[in-house]
Amino acid sequence: MNFYENMSRKELSKYKRKYQAFRHHAWAGLGFLSVLLAIRVIFPEPSKMLTPIIFVLIIYVFVALIFTYKYRAGLYAKEEIVQPPVEKEKIRADVEKKHIKLEKKKAKAEAKARKKSK
Repeated sequence: MNFYENMSRKELSKYKRKYQAFRHHAWAGLGFLSVLLAIRVIFPEPSKMLTPIIFVLIIYVFVALIFTYKYRAGLYAKEEIVQPPVEKEKIRADVEKKHIKLEKKKAKAEAKARKKSK
């Protein structure tokens, strides 16, 4: 039996959010790291200043990768769009309101057209 099968949907969705966030941080850190390393290769002068920043970024990426691994259970979360029933009713009410407004405008335009034709 899989460990992730015992987790609730709420837990899995929380893990998925955290997984996505840490994955984003890992990729962003790798992007910054590659830019800084390219700068260091192109301009050898500021390399002493960039070295501590590069080490901090390496640690940052490493920590983000560890947490990405920790929250990998979020990959097992199913894609669901859940709307609360109240939201569905609000949407239906808004659509109905707009429909009524359009019918009123249409009736008003027809009445105006009849009045002009007389």
